[in-house]
Amino acid sequence: MVMTGEFKGHQGRVLEVLRDKDKALVEGANQISKHTKPNAKNPQGGIIKMEAPIHISNLMVVDAAGKPTRIGRKLDANNKLVRYSKKSGEEIK
Repeated sequence: MVMTGEFKGHQGRVLEVLRDKDKALVEGANQISKHTKPNAKNPQGGIIKMEAPIHISNLMVVDAAGKPTRIGRKLDANNKLVRYSKKSGEEIK
């Protein structure tokens, strides 16, 4: 879920995480229009709508109940670290 900016409240899948820039591409959020020349992939050329990266600090994970939550880590019964929702306490797969 996007927490700030023009697309505040928008929910979408994370398509890609850019770790070196601390940004992520969220499906349907922060769409830009890119002008392209004709090429083999797009022989007509023209304007293409695509997602631009959003800083990770402006995003939150949505838990099973559909609410944004922070993420914690704890040991489970098999002594493995698992992620869990700080709001509901449920494990996140």
